[in-house]
Parts: sequence; C-alpha cells; structure tokens
Amino acid sequence: MFKKNTLIRIIYLYTFSLVGLVLVVIGGVRFVDMGLKAWVFTQADEEQRMWQKQPPMPVITEKRVETAVKEGKIENLTEDEKMAMEQWLISYGTWKEQQEKFDPITSQRQREAAGALSFILVGLPLYLYHWRIIKREKNEEANGGEEVRG
Repeated sequence: MFKKNTLIRIIYLYTFSLVGLVLVVIGGVRFVDMGLKAWVFTQADEEQRMWQKQPPMPVITEKRVETAVKEGKIENLTEDEKMAMEQWLISYGTWKEQQEKFDPITSQRQREAAGALSFILVGLPLYLYHWRIIKREKNEEANGGEEVRG
C-alpha cells in the first residue's frame, strides 16, 4: 500500500513551507524598508520628486523654433505650429496644477505596501498550511501512528 511519508512528500512539504516562509520574510522586509524610508530616512525618496514627468514639447522642428526665437518673431511659425505651442502651454498648465496635488512618494509607498502585503497574504497561508501538516505527521510518528488532531 502507499506509504504516507515518502521522500517526495517530505521534500514537497518542507519546500512549500520554506517558500511560504520566504514570502512572509520578503513582505516583512519590504514593510520595514518602507517604514524606515517614511519615518527615519525621510530624504531617501526625494530624488523621485525631482524627476516628475513633464508634458513633452510640441512637435515643431528645433530649427524653426530657434529661428523664431533668434529673430524674436513668433510670426515665423506656421498656424499649426502656433496651435501646437498654445496647446502645449495649456497642457503644461494643467499638468503643473495636477503635480501640485500629487505626491509621487505617497503613491510609490502605497505600491510598495500593496506588493509587500501580497507577499505576506500569499506566503503566510502557504507556510502555515504545510507546516501544520508536517507537525501533525511528526506527532503521529511520535505517538505510534495514531492520528492526533489539534
């Protein structure tokens, strides 16, 4: 008959217990890292604030813009180029208003928290389930093969 404690089963149980434990540890480490950046090393994320995305310049050839700037005459631009510049100025103003309300660091921390929590939510049940099976089987072996609940 099939023996319950085969080598493959033992390897499977210990491997998945280890994987679950590793996921929990990684999630915990990520939470600690995020907490340290938020409350101890508060300047750690400041670089991200400097590199916020700006709207791209309008599609106008650089030479045409340079010529218009050198001559001081915006009239040298075509109507389409003038419209593109005006649209860009409107987009830039809207972007600037949105950027004042948006905190990229808070957004990044929330993404990191979601990732860390997902590691823990996946790893903890995986670890607990497989480790409980290992403990139950060890108790059964210690009690002479009788099934022990609890």
